[in-house]
Amino acid sequence: MPTFDLVMPKLGESIIEATIIRWMKKPGDKITEDEPIAEIATDKVDSEIPSPVEGVIVELKFSEGEIVPVGKVIAVIDLSGDMVISEPKVEKSEPVATATTPVPVVSGNVAATDLIPEEPASNRFYSPLVRSMAKEENISLKELDNVSGSGKDGRLTKQDMVAYLETRKSQPAAIQPKAAPTAAAAVIKPEPIVPGTGDVIVEMDRMRRLIADHMVMSKNVSPHVTSFIEVDMTNIVRWREKVKDDFAKREGQKLTFTPFFIEAAAKALKEFPNVNASIEGYNVIQRRNVNVGMAAALPNGNLIVPVIKNADQKNLKGIAFEVNSLADKARKNKLDPNDIQGGTFTITNFGTFDSLTGTPIINQPQVAILGIGTIKKRPWVLETSEGDVIAIRHICMLSLAYDHRIVDGALGGQFIKRMQQLLESFDPNTAI
Repeated sequence: MPTFDLVMPKLGESIIEATIIRWMKKPGDKITEDEPIAEIATDKVDSEIPSPVEGVIVELKFSEGEIVPVGKVIAVIDLSGDMVISEPKVEKSEPVATATTPVPVVSGNVAATDLIPEEPASNRFYSPLVRSMAKEENISLKELDNVSGSGKDGRLTKQDMVAYLETRKSQPAAIQPKAAPTAAAAVIKPEPIVPGTGDVIVEMDRMRRLIADHMVMSKNVSPHVTSFIEVDMTNIVRWREKVKDDFAKREGQKLTFTPFFIEAAAKALKEFPNVNASIEGYNVIQRRNVNVGMAAALPNGNLIVPVIKNADQKNLKGIAFEVNSLADKARKNKLDPNDIQGGTFTITNFGTFDSLTGTPIINQPQVAILGIGTIKKRPWVLETSEGDVIAIRHICMLSLAYDHRIVDGALGGQFIKRMQQLLESFDPNTAI
């Protein structure tokens, strides 16, 4: 019978594997072209795998919860309809040193079971390369958990391991796993909390755990400083009020305030490259592309950050279209990994819920994040040729949280001041 091998698709440039969350079909089920067969998850986003062919499911190669490398066959589909199903079986992936797979005994003072225990000691993800390096250097899982990572969601990179191994070799302790962690890698464990009568315990879902770990990692990695500035948004508010209905009728798109802030941020980032950057050790990587992420709420209450790629090359209309498209995909859980990769700067809107301002946490490995407060009518002092007057103006407070390792108060202040200038100088005669 003719069959089709369905493989784990490539989900993004940096993604090499995904977890099968749920099979939506079982052996013997018919499936049509483009019908979802499985729900999968990466460290970036959840998505579905559609079947590219029509047929009958013959075999599912992996169980729910298993991590599958990109390109690996995950299911077999019969194309003829003359299907004969043998005893269903689940083919395990090639054994690798994972958090759930024991490794062979190694020489030295570290027990093999301490290296990679059969039951995971933490929920932290380690790539095959990092696991291999840890195995070669007799690094236990407990020791690995204490090494700070600079990658996505605090992941350990090859560079992190190389740097750590250099430090580790210089330590005099004979048994490395028992050595005290460095100050940078020290983990402070909170006091245990005892639930009271009537308390309800709700376990975090997978995405909320990732967010929680990412936030803690960011605060540990970057010394955060936040600067604030008030912006007179009156010109923009009045112009938007004048054109938004015609724009919606002509383009079928809403014109929100978000594109104005993204456009101003993109221009400012080109002028201040150290804010559009990342830090690798003692090197500053100034990003060529200006990719602005915007924090968006998902239906389940979690947050995700879709990215406007090359925002500095788009006009206000182009940014508005992309903002609406990504926001709609986020609401429908239709974002793919490429939609949330490559951000170099992030914007988050506290004003959605009428908050005046906030102190956001940097989205690693970026070095700054902009918070937008609500736009409120306030009495405001205007300087005129005839003297100062008090007028009713639309005022918004911006907050910029930045990594003090590279962005000091002067640079942070200059950047947010430039944002103010760009927004306040908006031309009310602009055509869109």
